[in-house]
Formats: sequence, structure tokens, C-alpha cells
Amino acid sequence: MGTGRASRDARERWIPTDGVELCVAELGTRTDEDGGRRPTVVLLHGYPDTKELWYPVAERLTPRFHVVLYDVRGFGKSTAPDPPRGAFTLEKLTDDFLAVADAVSPDAPVHLVGHDWGSIQGWEFATVGRTQGRIASFTSLSGPSLDHLGHWFAGRLTRPSPRGAAQALGQGARAPHVYLMHLPRVPEALFGRFGPALARRRARRKGVPHGGYPTASLPSDAAHGAWLYRDNVRARLRAPREDAYAHVPVQLITSADDPFLSPAVHDGLDRWVPRLTRRTLRAGHWAPRTRPDRLAAWIAAFVDVCEGRRGSGGDGGNGGVASSASVERAGRTGREGMYAEYFGEQLVLVTGASRGIGRETALAFARAGARVVAADIEGEGAARTAELARLGGASEAWAETVDVSDGRSMAALAERVADRYGVVDVLVNNAGIAAAGPFLEHTEDDWDAVLGTNLWGVIHGCRLFGRQMAARRQGGHIVNLSSCAAYEPTRALPAYCTSKAAVLMLSQVLRADLAGEGIGVSAICPGIVSTTILDDTRFRGFDEQDRQARIKRARQAYRIRRYPPEKVADAVLRSVVENRAVVPVNLEARAGMVLSRVAPSALRAFARINVRA
Repeated sequence: MGTGRASRDARERWIPTDGVELCVAELGTRTDEDGGRRPTVVLLHGYPDTKELWYPVAERLTPRFHVVLYDVRGFGKSTAPDPPRGAFTLEKLTDDFLAVADAVSPDAPVHLVGHDWGSIQGWEFATVGRTQGRIASFTSLSGPSLDHLGHWFAGRLTRPSPRGAAQALGQGARAPHVYLMHLPRVPEALFGRFGPALARRRARRKGVPHGGYPTASLPSDAAHGAWLYRDNVRARLRAPREDAYAHVPVQLITSADDPFLSPAVHDGLDRWVPRLTRRTLRAGHWAPRTRPDRLAAWIAAFVDVCEGRRGSGGDGGNGGVASSASVERAGRTGREGMYAEYFGEQLVLVTGASRGIGRETALAFARAGARVVAADIEGEGAARTAELARLGGASEAWAETVDVSDGRSMAALAERVADRYGVVDVLVNNAGIAAAGPFLEHTEDDWDAVLGTNLWGVIHGCRLFGRQMAARRQGGHIVNLSSCAAYEPTRALPAYCTSKAAVLMLSQVLRADLAGEGIGVSAICPGIVSTTILDDTRFRGFDEQDRQARIKRARQAYRIRRYPPEKVADAVLRSVVENRAVVPVNLEARAGMVLSRVAPSALRAFARINVRA
């Protein structure tokens, strides 16, 4: 979605405060159709942005909330103080915020969301006493509290450890612009002459949609905004407040790929924030422009929880509302909480989800608070998985029946999912079958079945859902279930090994091809896993007695190995979080990968073992 409609629908007015006039834009209404009060959400921009930064998120929030944006003093359409020195302190910015809050929501506290310097301001508002009762919640994105940051630096530099010193030096190296802003006249001259061209070039390189952004006021915005740094940074870092405790619930959204801010600066934040929910987003600095769907969903989720309301469900991917359980889970520590930071309210589709690795993967995403689509050729099994996913913590879960080997069936699934639930954030191509026996005993039908499910199913999924991800331009991730059989050949599984090797190569090709779209691709390569794949395996070249004997030996090997599908599911989630290319899951898979690189002849020797013996 663009920003034109939101800009046209915005109602602008000017609010006077401390000698300046702030341009305030409002979208949506303060009351719903039934006369009930809608929560007011205030979106605050950073440097050198204007309120236009937030319009992609604002238009997704407007159907359910009263949304307010305003240009900080000296930015956009707001007037600038004269003289600027000493006029951009956090104390004066707090005065501005209170004036806006009193004007747009005089009878109820507002939910504040800040990005960059908007977030730095928001931390001030959320921790000073005079704003108590005027803020209901605070969502922080790409901007730390200067007080917390001052204590963070002090702890690492006054009592240094190798890790702490490295973190402090690393954060200092990430922010050379902070030093530049303190030089007299230099930032004004540089931004006035080169700022617009450089900003638009950087925005194009980072995939930031233009839509009239950055605005034409960028040179003056950048010049005025330099005083944000001069009036606040050195003073607060040298003498941070000792009482900078948040008096409201805080949702911290960390942009994992932000070049300006290390995630480490939020270590120990629980000391300052008693009610903290953590989220992690695979995005760069300008996430309000590049990931508006995800931000809108998380903001809506947090507001609903803080208002004591439960969300009404997703709305086609345009700011779906989270469950309270998802937000609470994201505030926990440990693996479950870490995954909820990433996957809360994301839409995840898993094929082959009726049992085994597929079912456990769907349930693992459910426990992380994702919205789950369980797809399988066995409709009843998919429905059972969806039911378990809802019981296990998914904010929503649905079942879909599909034959992944059938391109038309997959195309219909992709269309249904997009229409009903939204664009998929994570696709897990898991469906797979096997055929066992010598190559010359495999029939054409055997090859069609194995390649149809294991390879064409993956191709259909990547092509159809990957195209939707790319068209949305907000990233995503594709996980393809390969196998250690992709690089450990065996004459017992010619079709299976061929299909999994193709999936592994396809995944690596797609990873390179889709990287420019912000879409990650991972290949998961398990070894022996206790699943029910033997139930559907086609055996060729064996009589019934020999077939049963081989099934019995295989089941015995599974019992001895005792490697559960839950661990593969954990590897799937971890591959998305870490954006890993190839993930060998267990010992035999990792050993086989090493041998395939350093001693491939050994693997070829193993492959010659007689399957009839």
C-alpha cells in the first residue's frame, strides 16, 4: 500500500507551544460506530524525517484506532524556534508532546510509538514524572533512552571486560554521524547542499519506498535537527538520570539489521522497565517504510493488551491484531520468548503438516504466537494440526487441503491464503515422500510421485508464495526441507536422494536470487528422524517378506536413534531467526556434510552398499 490515501485523509491542524506551532495530522475517529472510545496512537518520527515516515503504518492502524502524527519542532510543517540553541532539549520536547496529547486526547492517555529520535523522546516521556497519566504504553523502535545508554556505556568503560569494551567501541563506531552533528555549521552546510540527493539515494539502495519521502523540507529539517544532538547527547551521556524508570508498559522492537544501533545497547533493559515486551524484526533502520505490516500488527497487539482488549484477528495482512498471549509470550525470556520476539502474529504456512516434522513445525510456530496455516493432502490431519496449534498458543490457525505436486491445487491455495489470511511471512515447504529400492526397479510412476511431491511441491510453493512476498516488498522467509540424503548418496534411495539434492541446490539458487527482495531462503537437512515416512514409502525390488523385514529394521534404527521431529522443528525456527542458508540438523547430517567436502570418496563407498543384502 502507498501513502497517498493516508496523506489525503489526514486532518491537519497547528498546535501552539513554547513559541512554535506544531503541525499535527489525525486519521480515523476517536469513537467507533457504537459510540465507544477508540484508543489514540501517537506516532513520532526521528531525524531527519518528518511525520510522513509513519504514513504506511498509520493507514494500517486507522481502521481500528485514532492515529495522530506530528512534525517535531523545526521539522516538516512545524515552525522552528529562533534561536535554535537550547530550544531542542528533551524537556522542551516533553512540553510539545504534552500539548499535543492534551489537544488530541484530553480525556484519556495515549499510546506512544517512536522511531529513531522519536523513540529517544519517547523514552524521556515514558520515564519522567510529569507525563504520568498521559501515556498508556510506549513502543520503541531504533532509538534508545539517552539515560539508559549513558549507564550502559559507563558500565562497560568504567569496569571493562573484553566483551563489554568491544560492545561499547562497536556502538561508537556505528554512529559517526553523532560526532558530526556536534561540529558547528558543518551538518547544516552538508545537509543543505547534499542532503536530499544523498537521502534519496540511500533510500533507494535500502529499498525504502519513495511516495513523497523524504520530503522537500529535508535540508532545513536536517539543519534544525542537529540541535537535537547538541542540546541532549553529551549532557545525558555524561550525567544520565538515576530515576529513568519506565512508568508505562514498553514494547521494544529491535531492527536486527539497523546499521546505527547495536542490539547490545538494550542489554539489562529489564532493570529500567518492569513491564517489557521484546520484539525483533529482520529489517534495517527505516522499518516504518519497509515493514509497515509487521509494525502495525505489533503496535495494534500491544495497544489491545494495554487496553485490556483482545484482538479480533488478522485482516488480510494489513495490521492484523495479536492475541494477548502472543504479547505476553514475547515478554518472556528463554527460547520460547526469543522465538515469540520474531514470530508473534507472523503468518506461517507449513505443507505436509498433518504429522511428523510438519506437524511439530506448525506447533512450534504456534507456541511462538504465529498465525499458522497447516496444509496437507490429508485434510483431517491438517485440521487436527490446526486445532492443536490453536490450543498450543497460535493467535489463529487454519487447515487447508492441498496436493503440493499439483500446480493448479497449489495456485488455488496461494490465492485462498492471500485472500483470507494475508501474505505469508514464512513458508515451510515440508511435504515429502520416499521410494526405496534399486534404480532399475523404480517405475516412472515412482519417479513422478517422489519428484512431484519432494521437488515440484517445493518449486510450486517457492514460486507462488515467493512471488506474493516479493510483490508486497516487505521481506519474508522460505524454508525448504531437504535431507542429508542430498549429499549422502545411497543406492537404496535413488529418487529420494535426487529430489532432496535438487531441493538443496534450488534453495541456494533462490537465496541468491531473492536476497534483493529481502526474502531469506534456508534448506534444512535432517538425518534419521523418528517420523511416519515409512508408512508411505514405496518399496521396489523386494518381496513382501523382505519388505517387512526392512521396515522392521528401519523402525528399530529409529527407536535406537530416538531423534524426535521436535528438534527439526526447532532447527526450522532457528534457521529463520538466524537467516541461515543450509542447516544440517543432527550428528549424522553434520558428519555427512563434512565428509562430502573433505572425503567425498568415502560417501561414494558407502553408497555402494548392496540394498538386497
